[in-house]
Amino acid sequence: MSSIFSSALNRFLATIILLAAIIALGAYAYLTFKQANQWMGGPTTINVLGTGEVTSLPDVAQFSFSVRGEGADAATAQEKSGTAINALNAYLKEQGVEDKDIKTENYNLNPKYKYEQKPCAFGSYCPPSEPIIDGFEVSQTISVKVRKIETAGTLLSGVGSKGATDISGLNFTVDDDEKLKSDARELAIADAQVQADKLAVALGVKLGRMISYYEDMPMTPYAGGYGGPMMDSAMNTKSFESVAVPTGENKVVSKVNLTYEIK
Repeated sequence: MSSIFSSALNRFLATIILLAAIIALGAYAYLTFKQANQWMGGPTTINVLGTGEVTSLPDVAQFSFSVRGEGADAATAQEKSGTAINALNAYLKEQGVEDKDIKTENYNLNPKYKYEQKPCAFGSYCPPSEPIIDGFEVSQTISVKVRKIETAGTLLSGVGSKGATDISGLNFTVDDDEKLKSDARELAIADAQVQADKLAVALGVKLGRMISYYEDMPMTPYAGGYGGPMMDSAMNTKSFESVAVPTGENKVVSKVNLTYEIK
């Protein structure tokens, strides 16, 4: 009797536990389905791209030049290079370039090597040649910012005639480009808003709140110039007064993406 009662109780408890598990699984499935429906049924949106472009005449020119000095020892090489650099700096200052706009970009002092071939042994084996220090070389690169851009051509010719061995990287920029970027961004936002209004009218809907904003970084204004070496030591033999350097104009482009809810 006791055994029968115990067996019935166990079956009853098992049934209760099973029903509880089914109810719990059903509740979980319902909540999951409801959340999925909410996600799938989120607000309808439209996305628009706006572009803004601003142009400006450059107000700064930049270029760089290098000087090399060689000598039997490091001190001699440095003295030759330093003498040439001092003369070039003095020339730039005479032309109105300020100290803050003359900057050393690179300075390298390296040994030069020559290779001597050792005598071959027994007429068959020849040992590899051996490097031997044969003096030193100094290379110094200076960058120059020219605020009176109309003098850029004259300065290029001048440094070439006064010992610069390489002149490169001439470009024309806007010294303070933040305002140009800001102006381009404002134009891009205004363009995106106009596009959104037009699209809403075409679709027969009304715009709600803006829910997303993304901006491509505005391009740094650059008017172009000359990349790579422009002149070398052969420039020292020239006698013309100025290099022709058209400045062109700078352009800044900004792009923004706006996303709006639709009412």
